[in-house]
Amino acid sequence: MPEEVRPQADDRPPDSGGRGGRGRRWGARILVVAALGLASVAATTLATGCSPGYVLRAGWEEAKILNGRRSLPEVILDPATDAETRAKLTLAYEAREFARDSLLLDVGDSYTTYTKLDRDTLAMVLSAAKPDSLAPVTWWFPIVGHVPYRGFFDLAEAEREQVKLEARGFDTYLRPTAAFSTLGWFSDPLLSTIVRYDEVELVATIMHELSHNHLFVAGQVRFNESFATWVGRSAAIAFFCSPAGGGPESALCAQARDRWEDMMLYSRYIDGLVAELEEHYADESATTEAKIAGRDEVFLRHREHFRREIRPRLRSLTFARYGEEPPNNAILLSRMRYYHRLPDFDRHLALHGGSLPRALATFEAAADALDDLFEVLPASELPAGRCP
Repeated sequence: MPEEVRPQADDRPPDSGGRGGRGRRWGARILVVAALGLASVAATTLATGCSPGYVLRAGWEEAKILNGRRSLPEVILDPATDAETRAKLTLAYEAREFARDSLLLDVGDSYTTYTKLDRDTLAMVLSAAKPDSLAPVTWWFPIVGHVPYRGFFDLAEAEREQVKLEARGFDTYLRPTAAFSTLGWFSDPLLSTIVRYDEVELVATIMHELSHNHLFVAGQVRFNESFATWVGRSAAIAFFCSPAGGGPESALCAQARDRWEDMMLYSRYIDGLVAELEEHYADESATTEAKIAGRDEVFLRHREHFRREIRPRLRSLTFARYGEEPPNNAILLSRMRYYHRLPDFDRHLALHGGSLPRALATFEAAADALDDLFEVLPASELPAGRCP
């Protein structure tokens, strides 16, 4: 699902092997469902302790996922496996091998197994933000620290937490997710919720999650997720446009390219909207009420710009959900984390001759030297999405 964001934790244990890499010395993995942001609420000005019952539920759900794993070859060769699932799992296996051998991604043991869930949605993810600034609510729990979203395995529980946040005046956004990464802490299985995707989305999702195994920077949520979006899409193009995935003349190669072009167009639009709102919120003379009224006008104007100027240019995606919810800061922050400066990532790839391994190596080399890995990218162009 192109619009479905995939939550991962925004912090690493202090001895996890540095900014890059996948150190695994901590023995407390048993309750870590870091990818879902499972934690107790800590608003931007408030920190609370972690709920033991909540963490135990998270650990229980993760344990069920892990205990349900079967090796991909076993499932593929099982006569009871339907033809569509068999084809998708074979594709996933081939894409993982391509990621490891041709793109040199650190795949670890991820996606060598399959877990069939008893539901269509893995979890619900709740995020929140102040209504007069692009300041997210964060949650905290042991080992992974603060994250800007919280995962729920129970819809009613998620909705109760959403009501509480809205009663405190926060913007909120509740959305489903079908995939996550544990950043190499566990051998992540391929989930049945992901296998439902079409071929391009399946491979792009796998590549996205594998990128977190390869490089994950503590505390840099926006970089981590935008980086993963770029890697996922670029790797999917490399796979489908190679002989292993069908070749440059294949329909799947064209589809993978078109979806990446759509995402870069959407990225320009989102970055333009963010730039205007940040300027609006920076007015210290304006009251909270004035900022909210002004931001609503900005949102509506950009929505109309999207409807008239952006959507007609999309080749393969629609970003339909973007127009369904009343706009607010929580929704915008969720999208901003996954679509920031995607055209600059693409230009970075071009500067390295289109070689994803060489382009990735520059980020790895800079991980310990730079506080903001966006500095590796070429200078950003004026956001094309900024509208009059």
